[in-house]
Amino acid sequence: MDNNKPIGIFDSGIGGTSIWAEIHQLLPDEKTIYLADSKNAPYGQKSKAEIIALSCKNTEFLLNMDCKLIVVACNTATTNAIQELRAKYNVPFIGIEPAIKPAATHSKTQTIGILATQGTLNSELFNKNVEKFHNTKIVEQVGHGLVQLIEKGEINSPEMTKLLRSYLNPMIEANIDYLVLGCSHYPYLIPQIKKILPEHIHIIDSGEAVARQTQNVLKEKVGLSNIKNREPLFYTNSDPKVLSEILGNKYEVIEKDF
Repeated sequence: MDNNKPIGIFDSGIGGTSIWAEIHQLLPDEKTIYLADSKNAPYGQKSKAEIIALSCKNTEFLLNMDCKLIVVACNTATTNAIQELRAKYNVPFIGIEPAIKPAATHSKTQTIGILATQGTLNSELFNKNVEKFHNTKIVEQVGHGLVQLIEKGEINSPEMTKLLRSYLNPMIEANIDYLVLGCSHYPYLIPQIKKILPEHIHIIDSGEAVARQTQNVLKEKVGLSNIKNREPLFYTNSDPKVLSEILGNKYEVIEKDF
């Protein structure tokens, strides 16, 4: 396999750029192609069959771009479709799951909170992981409406603050000391979340761990690029403005129907 082929990354929208940023920081010489399926966001309210179909569509787009490895930068797509993707396509896949283990391991109150989509919390893979930590109380909360507001660029809106307070206050009352962000969109809400949570509550997302796993799999199975400083590519099937803004208007975003 050609080591200099790109890494493909897809999400149900702009949120997976939080994962892309971690990968790009750790592996700056790797060419990356990011695919935002914003037209179909959020995935969390769709059926398992729909999520698998969309994940296959995204994978095939990236394989047609000659990607050597694909990162499923979406918790819902990972927990519902990654087994099918690995069975169907001959390319390494990296998934993203809520970081329950570090939260449960380090919790002193033995109570952690998980903010995620309905699709992630209902998935078989997520519930299998939860069963491993039966000594920890896990307070689950569906983040209804959060992805839609992020996709509209309304991260700091009064509506977002109101929703976050309604989701986080019951967790605070339940005495959580770790909050796990179970959706790749949610790291963009960390500044807002920190204003609501007491200082002793730690926030965990999966971005850095996914980047490290991507590096490990490249080293073991594919090989690292030896071409330096290649510009990333970003595709969206929706209005490119919000994706461009969340990237700091540093990169071209290509609007493409897929």
